[in-house]
Amino acid sequence: MKSRFDQIDPRKIKTVSLMGRKSTVGIEDFSKTYAKGSTFGDFYEAIPNILAGRDFRNIVQSIVAAFQEKRMAVLAMGAHPIKVGLNPIISNLIERGVFKAVAMNGACIIHDVEVAIAGQTSEDVAEELDQGTFGMASETADFINGAIREGIPRGLGLGESLGRKLLDENLPYAGLSIMAAGSRVGIPITVHVAIGTDVIHMHPSTDGAAIGEESYRDFKIFSSIISKLEGGVYLNLGSAVILPEIFLKALSLVRNLGHRVDHFTTINMDFLQHYRPTVNVVNRPTRKGGKGYSLIGHHEIMFPLLAAAVMEKID
Repeated sequence: MKSRFDQIDPRKIKTVSLMGRKSTVGIEDFSKTYAKGSTFGDFYEAIPNILAGRDFRNIVQSIVAAFQEKRMAVLAMGAHPIKVGLNPIISNLIERGVFKAVAMNGACIIHDVEVAIAGQTSEDVAEELDQGTFGMASETADFINGAIREGIPRGLGLGESLGRKLLDENLPYAGLSIMAAGSRVGIPITVHVAIGTDVIHMHPSTDGAAIGEESYRDFKIFSSIISKLEGGVYLNLGSAVILPEIFLKALSLVRNLGHRVDHFTTINMDFLQHYRPTVNVVNRPTRKGGKGYSLIGHHEIMFPLLAAAVMEKID
């Protein structure tokens, strides 16, 4: 029985030659097999030069170029990178001069200070919440809130107040603190706080006015850093809301004041693709001539790979 519907007849199609057709994937971009005993450089060169593999290479080159040309490279971060053990790598990149500024949300300072004091951090939130003891560690609150109060008359921002105190107190694990590393090297570590989001805000030692004043000082320091971002790199590591919003406002502020910040590289690294970092870090800021990238994957794997690739090229 013949169908009652018309059918296209493909017998008259015009064909083209595969050999002459433009293709987006060629074997020159394929991966290479890894041989036991090879170097990390060999591993890096074996990554396919396709899609995220190509982006990864471009990101590495952007960071290396910023380092070699002495341009600004900023690491903005949430607390999760600290909780998955990246402090030694981040501190090393600071000490080697790869990152010339670090911006943190308020949760970062909790975990960074706890690491410096006790060599451990990240409580079991569900269990402690059931007992009404979540966020109630006295040493954490007393140290951080005390440092903030001490920084007010000295005219310091929140990050510098903590960084200096971490060094002054000679804490047992201060060598693993990102804020201490920044203070030791002399680069700005800025902290951007949303009141009520951090466990130290529940303690009686909290001074809301001091937190607000020092965090605002850090916003102005951060904005000055962003004014020097032309030709540089901005990497957002694991902050889904606070730092993308801070970055967008600082960029608007410095452009309004006449600073030329048009051509730079932005990178967002997270294990999920969130709306706000995608638009506020990757897309909107680079519309005037920069380039934005997203690298999706676990921080504890992706960031060490990125750091190792950068150090391989720098060394």
